[in-house]
Amino acid sequence: MPSTGIVKYHVKLKFEVDGLVEKADIIGAIFGQTEGLLGPEMNLNELQKVSKVGRIEVNVDTKGNMAKGDALIPMSTDISTAALIAAAIESIDKVGPFQAKFNLMGIDDIRAIKKKVIVDRAKKIVQDWATKTISEGEEMLKDVYDASKPGKLTSFGKAQLACGTGVFDSDWIILVEGRADVINLLRAGFDNAIAIEGARIDETVTKLTDGKRVVAFLDGDRAGDLILKELHGVVKLDKVLRAPPGREVEECTPIELAEILKDALPIAEPQSAQPVHAHQDRDRERRHPRREREREPREEYRAQPLQHHEPAPVQPSKEVLAEDKPEILTAVRDVYPQINETLEAVLLDGSMNKLLKVPVSEVIKRLDSAEGGKLLVIDGIVTQRLVDAADRAGIEYIVGHRTGDLKKPADIRVRTFGDIGISN
Repeated sequence: MPSTGIVKYHVKLKFEVDGLVEKADIIGAIFGQTEGLLGPEMNLNELQKVSKVGRIEVNVDTKGNMAKGDALIPMSTDISTAALIAAAIESIDKVGPFQAKFNLMGIDDIRAIKKKVIVDRAKKIVQDWATKTISEGEEMLKDVYDASKPGKLTSFGKAQLACGTGVFDSDWIILVEGRADVINLLRAGFDNAIAIEGARIDETVTKLTDGKRVVAFLDGDRAGDLILKELHGVVKLDKVLRAPPGREVEECTPIELAEILKDALPIAEPQSAQPVHAHQDRDRERRHPRREREREPREEYRAQPLQHHEPAPVQPSKEVLAEDKPEILTAVRDVYPQINETLEAVLLDGSMNKLLKVPVSEVIKRLDSAEGGKLLVIDGIVTQRLVDAADRAGIEYIVGHRTGDLKKPADIRVRTFGDIGISN
């Protein structure tokens, strides 16, 4: 776009001429036929000399014996002067020997547009800062879009697809494979993800993504390749992202999620989209034999309805069964359904009575003033900072979804829900 110093307004006009003319003819008419109409102080030539009017851009399209087009005039005057000049140009009735008609399409306030750009950039700065802070373990996970209103897990459409609450008003959508992927992105601060839940794409997904920027974020395995083929056929993808080879989106850490979402892969045809080599498949099978057997038949969903199977129960580790008291394990199993997918934490005393229930973003601050707490159950990641705060408060047990790189005190036991046999 043309610019001269600080542009305040863009005056936009369209024109029709009963004859074949060129850009130079239109510009000549604009300067020539407005000269002297509004006085010397508003002469276009003079205003250009003092950088009040920029270079006029003209587009002309000729068809038959007529010429149509548009003109854009950047201006740094006040709105009254811009309006007078626009009205003067509308009075032009000839271009050369041909009859002509000019009409004002509008006057855009460039400053308002710049304000929106500044606000959008500020939001991006806040998101980058929050993501970095979370990933370094300095803060508990919080919603990067609105810290006071963290995103929640909900569902969408007749198929009840798992999604974050941000998908309804965000201008871009992240398509992931399953519910666990949505939950992991929520914990990292991204509330605009929706699970497609199977290789056959539900029609509600296409409706939700219509008119929005769409990012596919898929597992780095063969099942992700199959789903990408389906997506290319039914959804217009703006970006394609993949988890590291042999890994799933639900397994990525917050810093990994932030890095992957920042740098997108170029759009490619499905058959060439980040292939997984045979040896990677074999390694994957050795690490997760049951999960691979469940994922491989996805392509068959085209011919039959999606079947839901109850997952095999997770067995608690022998270490937990040997070291932890039965009342501790029972209390954790009772609290887990109350906080799972809520981004909240519960503190219990030695008798397993509830002392407080708070958002994970406030738990460290509240522990400093809590007394009598013995067991902390948290819907999030157990970080070193949380362990240090729990040690100061006299807490003996901490249980969460995952743990960071911990150097915990010897008198605090840290467990995951998987250790206890509640979830994978």
